[in-house]
Amino acid sequence: MSVKINSLEIENVKRIKAVKLEPSASGLTIIGGNNNQGKTSVLDAIAWALGGDKYKPTAAARDGAYTDPILHVELSNGLIVERKGKNSSLKVIDPNGNKAGQQLLNSFLSALALDLPKFMNASDKEKAAILLQIIGVGEQLAQIESEESRLYNQRTAIGRIADQKQKYASELQCWENVPNTPVSASELIARQQEILARNGENQRKRENAARYAQELTAAQAAYDAAKQRLELAEQNAVTAQMSARDLQDESTAELEKSIAEIDAINMKIRDNLNKEHAEEEAKTYRQDYEALTEQIHALRQEKQDLLHAADLPLEGLAVENGTLQYHGKQWDSMSGSEQLRVAAAIVRKLNPDCGFVLLDKLEQMDSVTLQEFGQWLEQEGLQAIATRVSTGDECSVIIEDGYSVDTRPAQSLTPPIVPPPIVPPPIIQKAWAKGAF
Repeated sequence: MSVKINSLEIENVKRIKAVKLEPSASGLTIIGGNNNQGKTSVLDAIAWALGGDKYKPTAAARDGAYTDPILHVELSNGLIVERKGKNSSLKVIDPNGNKAGQQLLNSFLSALALDLPKFMNASDKEKAAILLQIIGVGEQLAQIESEESRLYNQRTAIGRIADQKQKYASELQCWENVPNTPVSASELIARQQEILARNGENQRKRENAARYAQELTAAQAAYDAAKQRLELAEQNAVTAQMSARDLQDESTAELEKSIAEIDAINMKIRDNLNKEHAEEEAKTYRQDYEALTEQIHALRQEKQDLLHAADLPLEGLAVENGTLQYHGKQWDSMSGSEQLRVAAAIVRKLNPDCGFVLLDKLEQMDSVTLQEFGQWLEQEGLQAIATRVSTGDECSVIIEDGYSVDTRPAQSLTPPIVPPPIVPPPIIQKAWAKGAF
């Protein structure tokens, strides 16, 4: 069974003059009163009595007190804890009457139960680390999240490259009606050389015709001396003229144009090949991106399965990206009552032997929320001693000017099946003697 507080008596601590309280074994015990009356001093005194000198208030003794602080706490496991005297020395008596010390108290007390604001003011990652420590999956979850982070960064880099490749491919020029491979100019050049050779032969024939014409002129000048040569020359000239007259040179302009266009065609072909290559690269990177996405989803599912299988202290708790969440909300998005419920559940789970928790400033809760919170505490078997700026019926004890002036049996906030009549005792002003209640 977890240890709870059965009763406490406090004198001359901070603003407290004399307070006696028997909190409910489970559920919510509210210490009410107006501001600056000593409500929080009660919680500070409990923390000091049970937690040791590290919880001792800076100015522990009440101003104007004639006697030293006295603290007396009786626990459900039978231990009696006392602090009194000039040095507020600790005395712990076990059920068998043997003396014990702070080490025994530390064995079943939860530090965060005595100092819940330490948990509530911790960072989101620190809260998550405490929860993971409790359920025992911190190291395994850290490995999963590390691998998830690595794959996520890798996928992000690949996605950026894929976008760059796709953008580059979209900017490249694509040409229609061009070959798929670069064109060779050697065949066209060979054809050009053949035509030039034929044209050269034609030129040679033209030169022969001119030479024979010159010979004819010479022969005509010497006609009288060489008539026979003249006739032969005339015949040769006529033959040569007839041969040269029907000749026509072939044009190489079209081939020259084709040769000139080869570079432009090959440029278009290279553009098309570059575009095709860039699109293939982009497609490959997209496939890698999708594969990494599937791995990340698998890791996230593994993380969810790990947390769902864990023994969480409160339904709806989870750890996402290293931060604590409750029903999908991070700490700063939770209501004040949700934060208190989460904190109380985690602190309880952190040390199940400690069955109580100290809560300050419950005025943030309305009456309905307060009742729901009290019902949840009773359901969990958790004892909560809390303060609230109020003098209403929800308060188990009223603190006024350092005194518990209205002491009533602590009532559960959960409506009983057959509610008995509750008649509060009259308020009695009592003179307090040193060390007595």
